[in-house]
Amino acid sequence: MRIGLLSFGGPAGQISVMHRVLVDEKRWIGEQRFLHALSYCMLLPGPEAQQLATYIGWLLHGTRGGLVAGLLFVLPGFVAMLALSFIYVLWQEHPLLEGIFLGLKAAVIALVVDALLRIGRRALHSAATRLLALGAFVAIAVLHLPFPLIVLGAGVIGFVLARTGRALAMSGSHDTAAAAADPKRVEAIALTQAKPTWGRALRVLAIWLPLWWAPVIACVALAGNDSVFAQLGVFFSKMAVVTFGGAYAVLGYVAQQAVERYAWITPAQMVDGLGLAESTPGPLILVVQFVGFLAAYQVAGAEHPLLAGVMGALITVWVTFVPCFLWIFLGAPYVEALRGNAALSSGLAAITAAVVGVIANLALWFAIHVLFENVRASGIPHFDSLRIVPAALTTVALILMFALRWKLGRTLVFCVVLGAAASALPV
Repeated sequence: MRIGLLSFGGPAGQISVMHRVLVDEKRWIGEQRFLHALSYCMLLPGPEAQQLATYIGWLLHGTRGGLVAGLLFVLPGFVAMLALSFIYVLWQEHPLLEGIFLGLKAAVIALVVDALLRIGRRALHSAATRLLALGAFVAIAVLHLPFPLIVLGAGVIGFVLARTGRALAMSGSHDTAAAAADPKRVEAIALTQAKPTWGRALRVLAIWLPLWWAPVIACVALAGNDSVFAQLGVFFSKMAVVTFGGAYAVLGYVAQQAVERYAWITPAQMVDGLGLAESTPGPLILVVQFVGFLAAYQVAGAEHPLLAGVMGALITVWVTFVPCFLWIFLGAPYVEALRGNAALSSGLAAITAAVVGVIANLALWFAIHVLFENVRASGIPHFDSLRIVPAALTTVALILMFALRWKLGRTLVFCVVLGAAASALPV
């Protein structure tokens, strides 16, 4: 719950908070295990941060731990996004809210930079991993290659290096010694594991597939194939399967379909939803909750629109996150069983290195769009359009986190107060 409340700024920021709390502060899991789990979750469709929380919960306390961790990671963001969706349709824009969101975004830039430095220090431990990170940055920022292709390419490179006797090692090889020296750090022997068997896999499928599809079938049966609720359930179920690359990869696909194909929302509303999701705790993918809410709200018209919006949000969130539990509970035992495999470890180490390059691109993209009013189609900003207030707030956030070593929660609160105060200034 604490991580869910403090997890602002998309996957990079959420993973940074998770790493800080679980690895550095609580010492519940070692560095190597954390990066191994992260690499696997990056390969899955859907929100990698929520899947990582579920995976680590499963490692520590089995299926119950995975359920509790995954649900509590999402719950604060779900409640916040639902409240903001109500405010959005009832109150629209307000200067004070804009100032609060601006302060949050400034803090988020500092948080993403912190994520980049933290994960980079641990994942880029050789010339090969640094080259992979650089290559991934160029591939996504300059060549605009799709993220799944970058992940696949990095994994293949790591596998080939292992086959040629130059396997990449996952960072954190010191964890075993650390575990012996520090009883608080739970490592391989103490962590819960389930044997990867066909029987267990079939049981997982028998439970989670009906849970996933039952509400969708109910919507079709009660409201018809053409109802907005059935459309939301079917579309976002497809999204849960085909959208690899995490939340940022998902959003492009959702925007295209929700705006152009289904006409549920306008382009401006999609941008507003992304801004709300970036400014609330929890997974960035909760922007789809906003899409589902608005789609149902606007279709309902004058007859119970708020109730329709809540129902649209619920069905969207359900079919977005239930598959995440399926992927983890089904695949995690196999990944853990192969954790000592040199070729697999090398491939995952390569993927982790590539992720650093992708996070660097995300940090740059986010900073550009927050700090500059006008950005060219190429992604290069018009430097004379620098926004003074966001730049000042971001500078303050960076000083607080890196020079004064303030913790995340304190930095966020301070930036929110500054942003709210700045909204009253005639700038």
